Amino acid sequence: MLRAVFPGSFDPPTFGHLNIIERASSIFDEFIVVVADNRGKKYLFSRDERVALLEELVKRRKNVSVAYCDSLIVEFMKKLQIRVLVRGVRGANDFAYEFDLSMMNRALDSGIETIFMTTDPAYFVLRSSAIKELASFHGDVSAMVPAPVAAALGEKYR
Repeated sequence: MLRAVFPGSFDPPTFGHLNIIERASSIFDEFIVVVADNRGKKYLFSRDERVALLEELVKRRKNVSVAYCDSLIVEFMKKLQIRVLVRGVRGANDFAYEFDLSMMNRALDSGIETIFMTTDPAYFVLRSSAIKELASFHGDVSAMVPAPVAAALGEKYR
């Protein structure tokens, strides 16, 4: 059985994230979306809120689950005996950052393979920080995030 993880902060989940989830889950038998905390980031949504939003968004995909990771992703993967890590990239800057992370992960565990998936061009400009800023001004984010996420953003900025 071919299994993979897709880690990220998902603050908030976007159509770009869902695009990667849908495409990758059609390749792998089991696909785990991993909500991870980056200690250098300040989050709008709590861990539980991000997990709940993602669970709602992926519930129709039988081979996709959502988990939370409070350790290094390689430790999480080792514990579950998963060797493939999927990362979405929008452009050269994303790739440079993700490449560096993949080298660090590989140094920590040489059994980890990272697969980079480019985003669909329709979602090229979606950045969580820009979406949150737009939502903070009560702008329409419905073209950037699924309806449950747009509603949650609206609640946060009321």
